[in-house]
Amino acid sequence: MRKCSPEVVNVALGKRLRTCRSISCIGVLPNFEDYDFESRLLIEKAGKVYYPSAIYEPLFDSLGKATFPKNYYTFVGNKIKQTLLFEWCGVNHPKTRIVYGRRKEEKILKEFEYPFIAKNPVGSSQGKGVFLIRHEGELRRYLEKHDPAYVQEYLPTDRDLRVVIFAGRVINAYWRIGKPGEFRHNVSQGATISFDNIPEDAIDFALDVVRRCGFGEVGLDVLLYNGEYYVIEANMVYGMEGFRCRGLDVYVMFKRAEREGWL
Repeated sequence: MRKCSPEVVNVALGKRLRTCRSISCIGVLPNFEDYDFESRLLIEKAGKVYYPSAIYEPLFDSLGKATFPKNYYTFVGNKIKQTLLFEWCGVNHPKTRIVYGRRKEEKILKEFEYPFIAKNPVGSSQGKGVFLIRHEGELRRYLEKHDPAYVQEYLPTDRDLRVVIFAGRVINAYWRIGKPGEFRHNVSQGATISFDNIPEDAIDFALDVVRRCGFGEVGLDVLLYNGEYYVIEANMVYGMEGFRCRGLDVYVMFKRAEREGWL
C-alpha cells in the first residue's frame, strides 16, 4: 500500500491512473476493512476517488463523495441500461427493443422487418454476440439462447466513427471501415482504421452525447446514416489499436490531463 502523504489529495482504487503523480493508486480490495489504517484514512479524506470499482462506486455515491469516471461501472457492457439512458436523455439511437418473456418472436416481428440486428444484451465486446438476422431461422436460433432479446434496426453503412472522450475532451477519433461482406465495423472483425476526414459535426454530436449522459470516460460508436448521426453504444473498455496507429499513448494523455488540470 502507498502511504498517505500530506500533498496527496486524490486517490484511485483502480490502477488506470497509476502514472499520475498527484493521485495515489491503492488498489481494489474486496472488504473495506482489508485496507490498512493509512489507506482508509486516505480514502476518507480524498477530495475525489478515481476508478472506485463496481464494488465501491455505489457506496461513495451514496455518501456524496465525488468519483470519476461517472456513469462508468453502471453501464459498462450493459446494452440494456445504455439504451434506456440514451432514450431518457433524448440521444439519437437506432430503434431498439428489449423483449422479455413469451411470444418474443411475434413481438419482434410486429416491430421489425428483416434484416435487423440482435445482440447479447450484456457482456459482449469486439463485435462478438452481434448478429444480423435475415430470416426466421436465424431469429429462432438467436431466441433459443437469449432471454431477454435485444433487437435493433439495421442501418447499413460501411463504417462507423469511434470517438474516445476522457474528462469531457476528445482524445482520439477514427473511422472503423468494415471489410467487404462484413456488417460489423470492429477492428477485431477485420475493419481498417482511418483518420481521414473526421467531420467536426460528428465530434460535436459525440460531445453532446457525453454531456447528456454524463460519461466520464467512454469510447462512443457513432454512425452516419441518411444524413443523421446515431450513437450505437458506449464502450468503457475500448481498444487501443486506434491509439497505436496514431502514435498515441493513452497513459501519456492521462498525465497531460492531470498536468493541465482537466482531470
